[in-house]
Amino acid sequence: MAILYRCKAPTDRVCRCGVVARRLQRAGISYSEVRVPFLKRQRPEVFELTGQRWVPVLINGEDVVHD
Repeated sequence: MAILYRCKAPTDRVCRCGVVARRLQRAGISYSEVRVPFLKRQRPEVFELTGQRWVPVLINGEDVVHD
């Protein structure tokens, strides 16, 4: 199952994270979500995965996809 690290936006319509979530849903790809804080400095898990603090980040097996 894929894992989507995304911001805490209340809907899928206001940010890039929501765009990725909607596309995964349309493609029928099952995924779990990890909501991260809005403040980038409070995202150490994202930094450990990608070397950056931006979301969305999609992990599928050993593949890590980020901007």
